[in-house]
Amino acid sequence: MRRRTVLAMAGGATLALSEWLNWRWSRALVGSGEGDSEAVVVLGYRNPRATANLVNRWRVRAGIRSIAADRARETRLIFSGGATGGGTGATEARLMADYAKSVLRFDGTVILEDKSTTTWENVTNVIPLLEDADRIKIVSQPAHALKARAYLRRQRPDLAERLVRADDYRPGEWMAAKPLLALYGLWKLRALTAGERKVSP
Repeated sequence: MRRRTVLAMAGGATLALSEWLNWRWSRALVGSGEGDSEAVVVLGYRNPRATANLVNRWRVRAGIRSIAADRARETRLIFSGGATGGGTGATEARLMADYAKSVLRFDGTVILEDKSTTTWENVTNVIPLLEDADRIKIVSQPAHALKARAYLRRQRPDLAERLVRADDYRPGEWMAAKPLLALYGLWKLRALTAGERKVSP
């Protein structure tokens, strides 16, 4: 019985820590944001199938729910991701856009960036699409989104000043996978500086 209690406590602590890490990552390198226009950038995930996979479907939903409640005067939803590698001819960006329009019935402005194969390229290639946006949101799993925000800060500090929080973290979401996502995030974010990890006020 004692062993079960210890295991249960350890499991609870692991879940709590992973939840906290994801919460923290979702709030790093973002500001309050002002202005009438926004760009919501949804980063793609490897997708060898001919339809959007589980991760990309979730990212699309998170991107749509990240659009300001008042549907800012000018909002664009940008899907970023190149060839899927599955021989289907479709890109991650196209698969996500198709899912948004055909399944979720999204009828807003959609822009595709379909050349990127790395997170650095995602950021580089969407920069021309962000120049005139007052608020910029980057959507993915929290660690991945933070990595992209850090890359934007390195490439274009002026645009990084316009970053605001996306709705890609919610307590309890992806609960079973949170510990693995946290471990993966710690590994992927190891190269970020302390300043790039700091939670924004």
